[in-house]
Amino acid sequence: MGANYVFSLQPTFTQGLIFGQLSILVLLVFVLKYLFMDSTKYPFETTSYHPRINSDSIMRSQKPYNQASGESELNKADESAEWLNLLLHQIVGTYRSKLRNDLPGPGGDEVARKRVEDYANKIRPASFLDKIVVHSVDLGSSAPHLCNGRRVHPSPSSNPQEIEFDVNYVDSVSISLSTSYLFNYPMPLFARLPVALTISLSLFKSSVTITPPIHTSPAPTLTFSISPTFTLDLTTMSLMGSRAKLANVPKLHDLIQHQVHRVLATKGVWKVVLPGLVTVDEVKQEVNNELADAAPS
Repeated sequence: MGANYVFSLQPTFTQGLIFGQLSILVLLVFVLKYLFMDSTKYPFETTSYHPRINSDSIMRSQKPYNQASGESELNKADESAEWLNLLLHQIVGTYRSKLRNDLPGPGGDEVARKRVEDYANKIRPASFLDKIVVHSVDLGSSAPHLCNGRRVHPSPSSNPQEIEFDVNYVDSVSISLSTSYLFNYPMPLFARLPVALTISLSLFKSSVTITPPIHTSPAPTLTFSISPTFTLDLTTMSLMGSRAKLANVPKLHDLIQHQVHRVLATKGVWKVVLPGLVTVDEVKQEVNNELADAAPS
């Protein structure tokens, strides 16, 4: 009786309610799919604007570290860490140059951009993230600045005496990219949500602990570790959507900053192999053994 009432030819309140709900649902699907989503075969052709951050304004707001200032600091009578900052600046500059294949100008920029893009697509989760296109990369021009070097007095049961520094890093490092979030429901590749991002470093601040090698260790290494309570500030500019765009979504900024913070906290220990004493494979085996011993049984 109820079924006949719903599907009767005479319009009823129940029929109107059901068809009204269905029409709203269909309208919502069409709005999301054709206004915000992108169902084209080549989604990157539909996004002509990518947010950019003015790196010049970032560099003007800070006091950059350079070789001339480092050398002037070295002439001071008081002991300081400027000699170490000068060395660190040269090391970072060397890595920066090799990432560009030692090429100046636009040629080096393109080499760095392509390398970053290849690495990003290598580690991306392909099940829900489309191909990543990197539009520009700024490798910066500064280096982390160390200060307040001090000895950490060890406890009787601890390893050799450690050295601790405070580190501050402000630079114009940034990356501009675009990709699409893939919706695989109710069918594979049902829709794409284009996302354009520009991420730049505003501030990194932490304490760094240097642990000397243990003489009796089977794989002695020089260990650098950052404090788990480090400060990381990123500037994020974003555009989401195809025809209608949402700009600078706060939740997206929070998600990106949280993920970068988590990765740094997880991988915040670096071991430097001592030449002639141990190999990288032996150090990896030693680290695996330490993790196995620390794991709960």
